[in-house]
Amino acid sequence: MHTCNAPRLDARLAAAFAYVRPGHVAADIGCDHGKLSAALAGSGRCPLVLACDLRPGPLEKARVTCAPCGNKVQCRLGSGLEVLAPGEADDIIIAGMGAETIIEILEAAPWVREEKIPLVLQPMSSLPELRDWLEKNGYAIAREQLAREGDTLYVVMGVTAGEMGEQTPGQLWAGRQSRDPLRGEYLAQQERKLRRAVEGMAKSRGEETQQRRRELEQVLSEISAMKEEWQKWQM
Repeated sequence: MHTCNAPRLDARLAAAFAYVRPGHVAADIGCDHGKLSAALAGSGRCPLVLACDLRPGPLEKARVTCAPCGNKVQCRLGSGLEVLAPGEADDIIIAGMGAETIIEILEAAPWVREEKIPLVLQPMSSLPELRDWLEKNGYAIAREQLAREGDTLYVVMGVTAGEMGEQTPGQLWAGRQSRDPLRGEYLAQQERKLRRAVEGMAKSRGEETQQRRRELEQVLSEISAMKEEWQKWQM
């Protein structure tokens, strides 16, 4: 049932929307303009959305965006998950932030893992570091999906508390292999990025740089193999 006019979402936010479980209370951390919060409430997917942001300006924009949804959206000003009490939200969305910020937010709220609250994460940078942190801190990436906006491919993660198993260097860099229709293009992008980095290090004689070069060569080899496997699936 539609409770208000739901705004149109771009592909990145639409992918995050699809990961939120229907019929559950959601917290949109770093809600910015509030479009995702309004869409979740306005479509009837969530009975209540807690739209949260650290900055007064964006939160005021979210209030305007979410106003047609009435009491189906509550706007809260504050840092990270400090605006929530344990048990208030069934699903937590953290989208449009760098991995370092996402990690800081989760480190400050161990109750999220303890209560096994499903997370929807959409990091904008440093994905290898985020995947590594999740693995080492009691979280498991249940699934990943790619979304395209212009020339940019974004990763959306569904994360739960639990053991994930050790990830290989290539999986840390590009995620576990999947049949996502955008996977081939994504792997090709990562391959080009890694090749440029390896070539840029070739002239350096520093041992530390050469060690890093050898590590990236291993990642490059694994990602190239993933790309070849994905291409075979398309035949």
